[in-house]
Amino acid sequence: MFVPRRALLRRYLLACYVLMIIYASLSPFADWQAPTISFWQVLAAPLHQAYTAFDALTNWLAYLPLGLLLALTLMLRYRVGHSLALATLAAFLLSASMEFMQGYLPSRASANIDLLTNTTGAFCGALVAVSIAPQGGFARITQWRIDLMQRGAGVDFGLALVLLWMFAQINPSLPMLGNVFLAASPASLPQTAFSLWGGVAVAANLWLIGLLLLTLFRNRQHAVATLLLILCAVALGKFIMAAVLLRSWALMLWLNGEAMLGLLAGLGLLGVSACLRGKVLLAVMLLAALAYMLLAFALMDSTAPVGAMRLYHWHYGHLRNFNHMVQIVSVLFPLLLWLYAGLSYRRIINQDRSYR
Repeated sequence: MFVPRRALLRRYLLACYVLMIIYASLSPFADWQAPTISFWQVLAAPLHQAYTAFDALTNWLAYLPLGLLLALTLMLRYRVGHSLALATLAAFLLSASMEFMQGYLPSRASANIDLLTNTTGAFCGALVAVSIAPQGGFARITQWRIDLMQRGAGVDFGLALVLLWMFAQINPSLPMLGNVFLAASPASLPQTAFSLWGGVAVAANLWLIGLLLLTLFRNRQHAVATLLLILCAVALGKFIMAAVLLRSWALMLWLNGEAMLGLLAGLGLLGVSACLRGKVLLAVMLLAALAYMLLAFALMDSTAPVGAMRLYHWHYGHLRNFNHMVQIVSVLFPLLLWLYAGLSYRRIINQDRSYR
């Protein structure tokens, strides 16, 4: 069995995904009270009560990546069969814990079929993991990633931050690379004013992710190429999500004037920053993260995720949770960059000592 030299990435992603599941399951974390029925009564209830195919599909898809990440992580220590069983069991226990806790939230409802679909989704994800991980192609892709990146502390953490950032950016109720939720209606579209600060936020956001990539890759050309691929993936993801979730009149709201101006300005800032190296590059990234935090806290409206719901033609609670998670990620991302910079500084110091 192939064991990659760098296995922290899957652990970081697993931790992030577990936290997201907990948040999505227990949000809004308010009005806790004693459950009206016991958890055992929930488990013994008929499976088909108050349940739709959409609920089943959503739960199955939500736990599929969890099973995948659990199995990939467990395979570093256990055999394939044991990893599959342990991943399914861990997902079952997490799902059961969430269903039990939901009994104390009047705004949420526990259901035994949720437990069944969640566990089934995790099992399918784990089955995918144990099928692809032993293959030579998976090992080659992992080794290719290792060869492209810097080596040392913080690299996997930085790559996990890139993926976390991409998760937040595909939200169609945010402008392209923006951090303020759209809250428009057909009647207000002609009066929508251009926001210079919105463009500045987009530029700072692009600058941050670009600086992060410059610190991760050995070759600057690879960092630039990856940034362009990420921007294309984000734009495509936003368009698909908008086509599926948003009302027809809101389909292209995410590609506005502030986004276009910010993209151009952000690319210009990156062009200037491309010549920076080592500690100087990290220092600039820290200053950019601080500026973005100040800008985000000044611009971000705490009620905006709720206001943005009018853009959707679906009104499921999953969307509200998704919008709130995106807001949390937008706030945490520059803070986590400071942690990444601390790990990277240690890596750079060790590299400098090795050159002496």
